[in-house]
Amino acid sequence: MLFLGIESSCDETGVALVQTQAHGAPRLLAHALFSQIDMHQAYGGVVPELASRDHIKRVIPLTREVLKNANIELNKVDVVAYTRGPGLAGALLVGAGVACALGAALQKPVLGVHHLEGHLLSPFLSEDPPEFPFVALLVSGGHTQLMRVEAVGAYEILGETVDDAAGEAFDKSAKLMGLGYPGGPALSKCAEGGDPQAFKLPRPLMHSGNFDFSFAGLKTSVLTQATKLGAALHDTSTTHKADLAASTEAAIVEVLVKKSMAALKAIGMRRLVVAGGVGANRSLRLRLNQACEKAGIRVHYPELHLCTDNGAMIAMAAAMRVQSGRQEAQFHYGFDVKPRWPLSHIESLNP
Repeated sequence: MLFLGIESSCDETGVALVQTQAHGAPRLLAHALFSQIDMHQAYGGVVPELASRDHIKRVIPLTREVLKNANIELNKVDVVAYTRGPGLAGALLVGAGVACALGAALQKPVLGVHHLEGHLLSPFLSEDPPEFPFVALLVSGGHTQLMRVEAVGAYEILGETVDDAAGEAFDKSAKLMGLGYPGGPALSKCAEGGDPQAFKLPRPLMHSGNFDFSFAGLKTSVLTQATKLGAALHDTSTTHKADLAASTEAAIVEVLVKKSMAALKAIGMRRLVVAGGVGANRSLRLRLNQACEKAGIRVHYPELHLCTDNGAMIAMAAAMRVQSGRQEAQFHYGFDVKPRWPLSHIESLNP
């Protein structure tokens, strides 16, 4: 079966084609992505109305590009999948509207996909796909969660953020340091020239005895240090900014690594999957690789270009849900979206 996936939850428009196989995970045939970063940089963050309008401009040309690259005609698509939530309401409506219109025009079924499940299953697109069961560290935007994953759709949340997520800590700390947008990659690049031990920053909840996360206190500590440094923070003759960036990154990474390894040990699993935008962070990958190698744990990541939001993960999640019998695509073209949609409510997928 051929699955066309459309992602439009925030500031990337993604379209992809995934094909199921008799044996093994579905395979990616083609995908295309347009990032709105350049447009939003002038505002220091995502402007929802501008994001929605840009999705309208991009989604049809990207769909044509994907079909052309895969050498497949639109009427050969078997299922049209789209991100139903969570995300920006207006942006989600663009993808949902286009997907359901295509489904109705082609008389093909449609399927709304949970954005975070797309990230969670994205490592199955890699050259080294995982096997069930595993522990998953999901670090995407405003979400940081540790989950026990037994199969497609069978997820148990072990711990999650109680305030700021890891991605928010990166972005907000970067803003406090006067770094560019998007903040996470800007902070990580700045950190490359800094000393991760230069500033003593907290590791919130690292020894809490549970698997929850909290990064709001770290952000406050970064603010305190930035205020103390004042104009010296931006003095290019010093390494203050790079040192603060490196210390911030080190604090976030240490918490993520320690919590992940503790979760693996607690439930006795030997496989870890890391997914979401923060999963592209080089320091996080390095530290996790070192910790997992020492403990004899297999660790899997999405390909770097599939860590951010993309249509491939939406098509893959839809294909895996249908292939596993977890869900059926629907010949139902009325739609809604779920801007706030906890992963724990993932079974509420059909309209």
